[in-house]
Amino acid sequence: MAGVFKNVFGSKPAAPAGPDDDFADFVEAPNPSPASLVADTTTVPAANTLAAGVPFTKWYRVWERVSPSDFQQEAMILPFILAILLVHFWGARKNRRRAKDWAQAHTLVLQKEFAVVGFDGIPRVSTEGGDSVEVELVNPEEVMQEKSAHEFTAYASGRQNVAFVDVTLKMPKRYNPVTYLVEYAASFFFETWEVPSERYEALLYAFDGKEKDLVPVAANDSSSLKVPPSAFDGFIWAVVHKSHMKKFRTDRYDASMTFTKDNPKLPPWVTVMTESAEISDILLSTELIKAIEEAGSDFEYLIVTDQPLDKPTKIEETVPRKRVQLSVNLASSVAGYASTLPLFTQFLRFGDRLVASAHFRGEVMRKIRNAREEEIKKLRRLEEEDKAEERKIAAEKIKKEERDRLLRGMTADEQRKFLDRESQKGQRKSMKKYSKRG
Repeated sequence: MAGVFKNVFGSKPAAPAGPDDDFADFVEAPNPSPASLVADTTTVPAANTLAAGVPFTKWYRVWERVSPSDFQQEAMILPFILAILLVHFWGARKNRRRAKDWAQAHTLVLQKEFAVVGFDGIPRVSTEGGDSVEVELVNPEEVMQEKSAHEFTAYASGRQNVAFVDVTLKMPKRYNPVTYLVEYAASFFFETWEVPSERYEALLYAFDGKEKDLVPVAANDSSSLKVPPSAFDGFIWAVVHKSHMKKFRTDRYDASMTFTKDNPKLPPWVTVMTESAEISDILLSTELIKAIEEAGSDFEYLIVTDQPLDKPTKIEETVPRKRVQLSVNLASSVAGYASTLPLFTQFLRFGDRLVASAHFRGEVMRKIRNAREEEIKKLRRLEEEDKAEERKIAAEKIKKEERDRLLRGMTADEQRKFLDRESQKGQRKSMKKYSKRG
C-alpha cells in the first residue's frame, strides 16, 4: 500500500529488482591495472635497461649467476669423451694403415697373376697378338675396399683355371676401446673365445671346367676352345699350424671329414689333414714346402676343399664347390711381408697345380665318394622323416576337420553318444598297448 500512495503523490518509482541483487556483496572487484614495466630512472640508470623497457637484471648476467663449481660433473666426463674419441680415430687410422701396407706388398704379385685387380673391373693387361702387354699398374690404395673399420677386402679375376680371388683382412676393433678390451678379457677367461688378431684370409674359387657358365663371353670366343680343361677331382686336403688345429677342426665341417697325419717333408710345427695320404704325396711340392717354412709362425692354414664350411642341412647344400683358402697373420710392416709373399704366390698358382695333378686313382676317389654319399644318405633320411611328419600332421588336420563337420550336423544327444564311442575306443586302444607291453 505504501508503494501505491507513493505513486499517487508522484514520487519516483523504485527500480525493478535484478536477479542477482541478493549477491551484491560478492560481486568481483575490478582487476587492477598492470604496473608499468618502465623502471624508475631515479633508481635504475638508463644504461642498464634493455629495449622495450625490460630491465637488465641479474638474470641476464650469466657470469654473475654461475661459477666453475657448477660444471664439476661435465669437467669429470669430458676427459673420458675426449679419450674415447682419440682412441677411435687412432684405431681406425691404424687399421687403415695396416690395410694399406698389405696392399703395397701384394699388389704387384696380384698384378702379375691376374688381369683385373680391384673392384673397378678394368683389365690391366692386353693380349693383342698373343703377347701379354702390361697397360697400367694398379694403385695399391685402390686395391683395398673398407667394409668396416676393422675389415677390408680385395678382389682379383681374369686368370686361367681361377674364377676369382677374394681377400679379407680382419683386425681387432681398435677404434672401440670398450669392445677391444672386452674381447681380450673374454679370450683370457674363455678358451672358446678367439684372441683378437690381425690376419688375412684369401679365398680362390676354381673354374672346375665351368668357364662357359661363369664367363659367358668365352662361349662365343673360338680361342676358348683351345684352353685345356680346368676340371679336377673333388677332395679335402689341408696343411694346418698345430696351434690352430683344434679350432680349425671344430669350426669347419669339411675339416671334420679328414684325419690328421704328420708328413716328414713338412716342418714339425705343421700337420696335414686329408682324406687320403696319396693326396699329400701329389700336392706337396718343393716350392710349397719352402714357402711354408719361410712363413713360419705367421702361417695358419692352407686348405683345398669341395665341401661347405658349415654342416649342410639340405641335400642342395652338398653340391661341390671347389676352392682353395689361405690364412696368414699380418706382418708389422711392408718389409715384413717378405717372408709370406712366396706362400701367397704359391696360393695364387695352386689352381694350376690342381688342374695338372689332382687326378687320383679310382680306389682313392671311390673312398672319398663313399664318404660324401654317406652324408647325403643321412640328409635324405632326415628329409624323408620330416616329410612323413608333415604328411601325418596334414592327415590329422583333415581328420579333425571331418570330425568337427560331423559334430556340427548332430543333435546334442547324438553328439553325446558320438563322444562316448570315441572315449571307449580310446580306452580299448590304450588297454591293447598296455597288454602288449606286459
